[in-house]
Amino acid sequence: MALFIFSPLFVAAWPFMNALIDIVPPAYAKMRQDTLKIISSSGTEHSFDIEVAASEKEKALGLMFRTELGDGQGMLFPYPIERGLQMWMHNTYISLDMLFIRADGTIARIEERAEPLSDRVISSGSPVLAVLELPGGAAQRLGIKAGDKVRYPIFSGT
Repeated sequence: MALFIFSPLFVAAWPFMNALIDIVPPAYAKMRQDTLKIISSSGTEHSFDIEVAASEKEKALGLMFRTELGDGQGMLFPYPIERGLQMWMHNTYISLDMLFIRADGTIARIEERAEPLSDRVISSGSPVLAVLELPGGAAQRLGIKAGDKVRYPIFSGT
């Protein structure tokens, strides 16, 4: 009997529920996955399993609400053309290294250990094609520095 009473209420509320699901971001919804490599100036190669934040909605969500990002994992934010980029750590619970990458695959700048939950704007400092976010401290631990090369299909020098 309850099923028949509540069914019309559920059907009537469906558009609202659907909209609510769009508002509440799934913390661990996986984006397209791929592999990316960084070659340091010493020739050491580091491979990362990445998620690619391709759409504007995916870029807006990024790594927000996540409580962990494993070693060897990251998220790439690619853009169609080089430009100055700004990032922040709003609703991001984990420390991140942000690698700002030029169109030729060269790392232009690294923001190490960005502070979780901070609304401070983090700028690329120069035109870049993408940002790679890695777990905080990964760049220092692996010896990754500005000037190192990133190998991934969107970069022309790789």
